[in-house]
Amino acid sequence: MTVFTCRDSLEAMLTCIYDAWYSRLGHDNVRLEIEPIEQLNMFDTYVHVEADERKAMAVADAVNMKISPAFYGEIVYCLGAYERDVLDTVYRVLVLGFKHGAGVLDAYGYEAVSRFKAIRIRYGREASSFLEFVRFNLVEGVYVAHFEPKSRVLLTVAEHFADRMPSEHWMIIDDVHREAAVHPCNEQYYIRKLSAEEYDRLKATEDYDDSFTELWKVYFKEIAIKERENYRCQLTHFSKWKRKHVTEFA
Repeated sequence: MTVFTCRDSLEAMLTCIYDAWYSRLGHDNVRLEIEPIEQLNMFDTYVHVEADERKAMAVADAVNMKISPAFYGEIVYCLGAYERDVLDTVYRVLVLGFKHGAGVLDAYGYEAVSRFKAIRIRYGREASSFLEFVRFNLVEGVYVAHFEPKSRVLLTVAEHFADRMPSEHWMIIDDVHREAAVHPCNEQYYIRKLSAEEYDRLKATEDYDDSFTELWKVYFKEIAIKERENYRCQLTHFSKWKRKHVTEFA
């Protein structure tokens, strides 16, 4: 078995798909994994793949034109998930997609499609929870929020707030993947990969407390109905690992 490996950026993963496909080794003889590799198999051959914009665009164009733009959108969202097998799962789904068309995503009889859907659902749930619980601080005229997702949901979260806060300067920082969505007032937002220096500087913004921070904490506490508190139910809807940067739980 030949294992193609790459870093966890979208461009690198699409490049990995390209190289595995055009290796001509046969789909059953290749596997795709995201680095770092947790456990090496001495009987496998490992091939590291570097990101290549041309190859990544070739995959994107092929999926958009030969299957459908909606299918490509589903692929991109799924590749943002944290599951270790997501890249290989997407590869298997693409093999089916080029053979059967976009409708294959409804064919749950295929193991790859079933797994793809499960990953996609978990990604959507994680993104949805952060849409509700991202909290901003006002720092020198810019609304700044931090969060720590398992999956790369920053793009989905940024799209949500770009629609709801189009006339504000804001920044949402993914502390796990060291990326930031930057939105200038009345302009299009963009995603920026943060250097170590930039990340350290932005990390300090969490020490700022604007005039509404304490007010919000008091409001959250006072509206609670003590007789109806259900901590276990809270954890079901909003797990502990998601709460680190949420004002009312700080």
